[in-house]
Amino acid sequence: MAAKISPLAAGEFPALPVIPGVRLATANCGIRYKGRDDLMVAILDPGTTIAGVLTRSLTASAPVHRCRANLGGGVARAIVVNSGNSNAFTGKAGEAFVDATVKAAAELAECAPAEVFVASTGVIGQPIPADAIASNLPGLAGSFDETAWAPAAKAIMTTDTFPKGCTRTASIGGVQVTINGFAKGSGMIAPDMATMLAFVFTDAAIPAPVLQTLVSGANEKSFNCITVDGDTSTSDTLLVCATGKAGNAPVVDAGAADLADFKAQFEAVLVDLAQQIVRDGEGATKFVTVRVEGADSDQAAKRIALSIANSPLVKTAIAGEDANWGRIVMAVGKAGEKADRDKLRISAGGVLIAADGMEVPGYDETPVVEHMKGQYIDFLVELGIGSGSATVWTCDLTHGYIDINGSYRS
Repeated sequence: MAAKISPLAAGEFPALPVIPGVRLATANCGIRYKGRDDLMVAILDPGTTIAGVLTRSLTASAPVHRCRANLGGGVARAIVVNSGNSNAFTGKAGEAFVDATVKAAAELAECAPAEVFVASTGVIGQPIPADAIASNLPGLAGSFDETAWAPAAKAIMTTDTFPKGCTRTASIGGVQVTINGFAKGSGMIAPDMATMLAFVFTDAAIPAPVLQTLVSGANEKSFNCITVDGDTSTSDTLLVCATGKAGNAPVVDAGAADLADFKAQFEAVLVDLAQQIVRDGEGATKFVTVRVEGADSDQAAKRIALSIANSPLVKTAIAGEDANWGRIVMAVGKAGEKADRDKLRISAGGVLIAADGMEVPGYDETPVVEHMKGQYIDFLVELGIGSGSATVWTCDLTHGYIDINGSYRS
């Protein structure tokens, strides 16, 4: 039975326009799921550049290792993604699976193996037959479609309850370009680079080194600012491809004025996708924004914000609609960053709760309780120490999370 769609779902999958130079296809390989596709393949025109960020997990999957090796080339002709099995901690069998998949994809795309990128998501530690995908790739030859964005986004889902996509347009030197992206993610979400699996495509002409700078910077403001459960995946992969078909003059400096609009819209796509993942957090009923200001540095602010966002005590209080602000005090204190009791200020829903080392005089909990009953929760923590700031997004922790993960392999 299909999972009930998250109450925080943003609506229907958006209509993503054609990106010249990108064609997509999906299929069912029987890796885990019955009655739905579990394979997505993107074929990219010659000249497509690529950049990306990958999990820093020390038990990263075999596909992550292959992507890391191939990113140095800066060019891509094919991306192959499966759901249902992460191909992580699968030893030599996992490497054989990647080798066979890359070989078959290279033949399909008529390219070098170094121009093929792979990603897998799902159960850890269960080997897959080496030809599970490779045997299915030749049959896709006549089925690639420039418009198959929604099927592609659905094929890479695991415990997701809805497919996640976003599109924006931007101008580079007076030439309009398009940016499309789709992602998957619901649990095991505490990125340490990007998050889960995310694939972004643009028809802009952007050299790989410039694209890499843009990806690394935008990732820090998007995927690296979300958390569902504090667990970093073995498979986290964000790949961004630029086909160059829009015809703009390539920009060789990531800080160039001509790239300002593209940079802003590109970041907007990544933030939108990241927030959709939080909206689909396993068992989530509330979307939570944690803002920290006045910290010793931006990095300190982010660590404090994540300490709050990752706290099971904070997250269960939110699920229970309990205005227990003392748990936020706790989370600030355990973060290991500079904090001063008498300078700390905590607000919820715009209502100041604590300041000057204690609960504010005359504090009325009623409006805060009403805020906690809503679907969108906002916390502001002011340290009063420096100018560092950060915003992260998370969700509540409900019994639904236990239900999903307690039976994940059954």
